[in-house]
Amino acid sequence: MFVIVYYDVNEKRCTKMLKVCRKYLQHVQYSVFEGEITPANFEKMISELKKIMIPEEDDSLVVYKFRSMNYSERLVYGLDKKGDTQFI
Repeated sequence: MFVIVYYDVNEKRCTKMLKVCRKYLQHVQYSVFEGEITPANFEKMISELKKIMIPEEDDSLVVYKFRSMNYSERLVYGLDKKGDTQFI
């Protein structure tokens, strides 16, 4: 599957989030990552990232999952700051 991941967390946790995302995906810009990932590695990555986050402090993680070019699924962990599912 192909995924796009971006996060917005307290600066104290940014480095930890960056290191986890770099293990699995390509760093695109600031807190944005993308790339091909196996379902097993996707689950591991999400588990690691959720352990770092503190949603009560408004941390958020957004994932776009692409099974094919025709279908996608938007997953939000923590605060959904955008609030809609449209993307370009």
